[in-house]
Amino acid sequence: MSDQLLPKDCTFDFANKNVLVTGAGRGVGAEIGKMFWDAGANVALTDVDMVTLQNTACAIDAQLQRIICLPLDVRQKTAFQDVLEAMVDKWGRVDIVVNNAGYAKRTPVQEISVEEFDDIVAINMRSVFLSCQIFGPHMRQNGFGRIINITSLAGQNGGTVASAHYASAKAGATMLTKYFAQDLAGSGVTVNAISPGPIATAKGRLSADQIKMIEGRVPVGRFMEASEIASAVALLASAQGGFFMGSTLDMNGGLLMR
Repeated sequence: MSDQLLPKDCTFDFANKNVLVTGAGRGVGAEIGKMFWDAGANVALTDVDMVTLQNTACAIDAQLQRIICLPLDVRQKTAFQDVLEAMVDKWGRVDIVVNNAGYAKRTPVQEISVEEFDDIVAINMRSVFLSCQIFGPHMRQNGFGRIINITSLAGQNGGTVASAHYASAKAGATMLTKYFAQDLAGSGVTVNAISPGPIATAKGRLSADQIKMIEGRVPVGRFMEASEIASAVALLASAQGGFFMGSTLDMNGGLLMR
């Protein structure tokens, strides 16, 4: 994780805000968690891999004074409810939710089984639906909230190496963002999405030829850093981001311009 995600004179201040980040054990989720912690927030990191999650939490806050680790299988509605209850017991309320958890498999479309399709959709799309259903009403009751869904370029144009079920699920998550934004508008709660293109954390799962191909297709000529996504999350989660509603911020280096 980078040592500093926000400039020293940054006006984003999340002191006394209580933040949930899903899929926070590593990569983008870990960077987002660190960004919020650096900006003064109380942060709940969640994942299914508790060992990795605990290591990440200790790397961010060795004393674990403003950070907690909670298990969360994003496929289960009751798991989201348990996280809400734990955060309310600890800090009194939930102010910001970042639905970052995701999982991709590069399976040819004719080889995708029904079971694999359902699982990919559950992790990448149904999780957004469940999270918004659980946390949206809680935030509306409190009169404030920010929900930020991490979707994908794959949900807009199929991406660079994504498979059909992943791309379809991310497209669905983008549309759910709009529906929940409409539902919660006017209550002090905003719902928005960030649609990243190729991220540097994915390089380890790609061949050298794939990396070269992707870099050649991206107009800016590189992969995006996880810290860049975290900075965009900060904007949407901030007081300055209150007029974003149902928006999707494209962060793809020019792969898709609209």
